[in-house]
Amino acid sequence: MNKSRFSMLLLEPGEIYFEDYSCTMSDISNLSNTIQGRLKLCSKSLIFEPREWIYPLIKLYFKECIDINVKTDGGDEKSALNISIKQYAEMLEENILAPYKFKYECKEFRFIFDFVSAEECLSQMQQLHRASTLHAPEHNSMVATIQHSRYMRMTFDPVMMDDFTEKIIEEFQAEKISPLVRHQGKLALTSTTLYFQPFSNIESNAILKMKLNQLNRIYKRRFLLRQVGLEIYGKEGTAISYIYLVFQCEEDRDLAYKILEESPNVHLEPIHVEEMTLQWQNGIVSNYDYLMYLNCLADRSTKDLTQYPVFPWVVADYTSETLDLDNADTFRDLTKPMGALNSDRLEKLLERFHEMSDPKFLYGSHYSAPGLVLFYLVRKYPQYMLCLQNGRFDHPDRMFNSVKDVYNNCLKNMSDFKELVAEFYDTSTKGDFLVNIHDIDFGERHDGSKVADVALPPWAESPEQFVHKLRQALESDYVSRYLHAWIDLIFGYKQRGEEAVKANNVFHHVCYEGSIDLDVIYDMNDRHALEVQIMEFGQIPKQLFTKPHVKRIPQKIIKPINTKPSNHIECIKIITLHKEAVTCVMRERDRIISVGKDGTLKVYDVVQDKQIRSVILCSTPLSSCVMVDEHIVAAGSWDNEMFINIKHVIMLYIICNFLISFL
Repeated sequence: MNKSRFSMLLLEPGEIYFEDYSCTMSDISNLSNTIQGRLKLCSKSLIFEPREWIYPLIKLYFKECIDINVKTDGGDEKSALNISIKQYAEMLEENILAPYKFKYECKEFRFIFDFVSAEECLSQMQQLHRASTLHAPEHNSMVATIQHSRYMRMTFDPVMMDDFTEKIIEEFQAEKISPLVRHQGKLALTSTTLYFQPFSNIESNAILKMKLNQLNRIYKRRFLLRQVGLEIYGKEGTAISYIYLVFQCEEDRDLAYKILEESPNVHLEPIHVEEMTLQWQNGIVSNYDYLMYLNCLADRSTKDLTQYPVFPWVVADYTSETLDLDNADTFRDLTKPMGALNSDRLEKLLERFHEMSDPKFLYGSHYSAPGLVLFYLVRKYPQYMLCLQNGRFDHPDRMFNSVKDVYNNCLKNMSDFKELVAEFYDTSTKGDFLVNIHDIDFGERHDGSKVADVALPPWAESPEQFVHKLRQALESDYVSRYLHAWIDLIFGYKQRGEEAVKANNVFHHVCYEGSIDLDVIYDMNDRHALEVQIMEFGQIPKQLFTKPHVKRIPQKIIKPINTKPSNHIECIKIITLHKEAVTCVMRERDRIISVGKDGTLKVYDVVQDKQIRSVILCSTPLSSCVMVDEHIVAAGSWDNEMFINIKHVIMLYIICNFLISFL
């Protein structure tokens, strides 16, 4: 197999990958046993990737190196790089994902390079080795200097462009973001294409290309509490349909956004927050879709574990045999944050809060952070947890073993206030994150049982059913009645300030945007320390609402008609006109007028027994229709326009109605 096993997830978070070399590795104690592969040069380690998958990858930490030197044995033999080390790690043996095997023994490895001399590699390795012996601040400064020097020598290669006549409008230094990984590179924008050229050869493509006419959504993003991110979505089915970029400063990000937005080749889908809220309020958009939408607006992305989409616990019953969605006791109180659900715990937290000096905080840990997200998703993304915890999983007894136990811990533990992730309500994935799908050995618990699948409550027979019932609970009448209160806490006016204090919703100050301005911190070490702190503590979502969020309008359920057995309701005729659900129907003499979620008004003639008119009014659902007079019908939608089709069209920005002459 030719596919590389090496990935940036095998490095420590923040570690930089520079380049690699084709070489042969051997153990000094057994020079005849040679293994062909590639040696990866990184800022804190060297990683040897054998060509054959049966062998493990070898990770040599610079801080554990005793000596790095070049020796020549004479004759025509190539010079060899010798590395003496007192500790190393083995990874992905036989390509099996498992905790790293740390070898606490002195060993000397020899590397003979195929295309470069050992002397060419030695100086930089020795430089990184010296940096590893320094204290963290000096080490970070030295590595950053090396990185900057290498990066400044990098230029965008126009040979990789689709058309040699293309002119670059603007070029930026940027990073491509994926979970726990940041790829540095050059971003070039032309009139037709977005190009990203990675700094290293880790990407499968030497250059990433997105055609501007294929883009449909662009979001400005906050990254590590700085407005420097840009999340770009292309149309489904394209070679590169998504990229998340982070720029050096807000000005660069805004310039790139402006160039893309104003390009004649870019046609973005309109984003109307008020429209989406109205649709949710009236039951057209589900609670799940609305929460996903709010997370997106609040800079939460599945590509950024520090700002992963956050969802609420809604069910409080994990012991009953059946889940009763008509019982209010089944549900969690959505008007309070997780930390305030237990009054005894809250009282102790408030005592500590009042004794603190400013800046005060009620909760020392956040409801969403990389470690908390991976706590839930470790079975689905074990490689992320190994990266975050330096090649180790959490202690078996502290893992996500039981839904009931985790919920109880969130209610009682003095430092556990976490909410959920979207996967708990995503029926399309069938609860795969609850199953040890990769058959990984996570270890044994204190009672000797192996960590396997997550234990579910009695009312769920399978992960698929568990997620399905949670989704039903999320869309239930009870949750719909109170979800606006939870939105106020997470995305709204109770998120910060005096209202947050009143709502017992105050977190550590480093979690809030604006509390720390990284751009005015010029000391690289202080800045790095704060970035790590922000990453690990979690981040409050961007505030979306400064006033109480609207309540959802209860959906009236029409009771079925009670008829005596002797009475029968007979269906005379079924007429199918609309592609989607019909929202309103009325009759005017021999004609039936209807509107639906497909945005279309239809007119059906009963005498002729056929459709005589079909008008596409808008791209959003139509909600109602009414006769103005015998010739004109008004149709209501969520677009703020009024069309009068008599002699001419008049556009008025008032309540959303369409007036159409259909005779």
